[in-house]
Amino acid sequence: MLDKIMLGMEADSPVHSVWKSDCKNTWCNYLYPESFFYVPLYRMQLCAPVPIPIICEDVLQNTPNYLGRDYHGSISHTLANNLLKPHPDGAYLVRSSRCANGEFHTLSLKFNDKIHHYKLFYDPKYGLYVREKRYDCVRSLVADGLITMYLELKVPHMLERLPTANYLESPYMTLNKRKLRALSKNHLKNNNYKSSFLTTSGTDDIPLPQQILNPQPPKIEKSHIFKITTFKGLNWCELCGNFLWGFTAQGVKCDDCGMIAHTRCSEKFPNDCVPDLKYLRGVFGIELTTLLTAHGSELPFVLTKCVAEVEERGLQVEGIYRLSGFYEEIDAIKMALDKDGEKADLSLSKYPNINVITGALKLYLRLLPIPLITFQVHPRLIDAIQHKNVDLQISSIIFSLKGLPKAHYDTLMFMIKHLAKVASFSSVNKMTPHNLATVFAPTLIGPPESTDSCIPDITCDILMIETLIVNCNKIFNIDPK
Repeated sequence: MLDKIMLGMEADSPVHSVWKSDCKNTWCNYLYPESFFYVPLYRMQLCAPVPIPIICEDVLQNTPNYLGRDYHGSISHTLANNLLKPHPDGAYLVRSSRCANGEFHTLSLKFNDKIHHYKLFYDPKYGLYVREKRYDCVRSLVADGLITMYLELKVPHMLERLPTANYLESPYMTLNKRKLRALSKNHLKNNNYKSSFLTTSGTDDIPLPQQILNPQPPKIEKSHIFKITTFKGLNWCELCGNFLWGFTAQGVKCDDCGMIAHTRCSEKFPNDCVPDLKYLRGVFGIELTTLLTAHGSELPFVLTKCVAEVEERGLQVEGIYRLSGFYEEIDAIKMALDKDGEKADLSLSKYPNINVITGALKLYLRLLPIPLITFQVHPRLIDAIQHKNVDLQISSIIFSLKGLPKAHYDTLMFMIKHLAKVASFSSVNKMTPHNLATVFAPTLIGPPESTDSCIPDITCDILMIETLIVNCNKIFNIDPK
């Protein structure tokens, strides 16, 4: 039982459709035909015992400031039982434990006509806690525990159904499926599949291909980013459809798509997170896969817009990418891209200094939470460039790059291809592959994970980026024409 109260609200509600007062609903009847289970879970929560603090009548010295008048100091197990016995379920008190050595206090609680004793811990930063749950006061902790214990007592066999919850059959997947369909339609629209087919066929009598009439959602390979959350009002798990009970930290919510679930249910979600733009704050500092999935694009528009400006008016500018623009203008570009997205104006009339455009591009790459060349792939590339044989070196680089997520691989290929084009004008702009690699090595790879205060040696990183630029066509299988 102690494990259950310490797990708090991550135990899972047994009844579907609890937000409806009508207990004769199809989904509930289909899964749980037993008449007892038609009682809405929210009502069951209201039936749970409420906390009844047993106030200490004596004035105690050195009472911890995070405990109230329900703290009785150092009293025995027997005395605590005698104080609680005359009271109904929900009565509780806090006392010192002789064997605790100051590490914890003891919570004595009456439930189901029995007295239970639990270890109560305190952290100055987070407050009272039992495992991952945190509370401002003992009363809130007891209220949560009583609800969990009550539901566990009333419907224990329903809780056992949780491991059999089927994500794909959940009635709350409608919104996620709708997002997937929208991404699919946008993908078809952007590639002009329908118009291209009609133009080719030359007649409206020929039926459209099945993949155009019934587009399949694009395959999503992005994990949810769940964080423990305290919800207000009634909420339910989008995996099992059960109520999130309790008053604090009832479950988890995905930062990117807003999916809500029990803590235990969240462990079963597949990697099919479809980020919602309303949960994303701008574009700078957003994880790359999340951003591209949310926008339904293959490349970040920040890079495509900046690169377009550079290739139009900056290829022959001496020191391009090496020289820095004014910070105020770079910050203005960042704010414009965060606010206006692809509609942001980066034209010559707005920003005549091309160096502020390149500054914004480099800033975007530096602020990526996961570097473009990930920490997992970076050491493999360093090993690959150690080969003396050029063919073996390139084949090892190609193999190593396969470890990158698709969003990272496509974006890296786009950037290296662009840098190779910039380097082709090195006789004018003075930016050779080595010079460009020196500028972009820290940007594409990011800071080392080590907390060592010594300045890292990036010689190998520069050589690696230079190798990518020089052998761009071979590594990424690009036709030089």
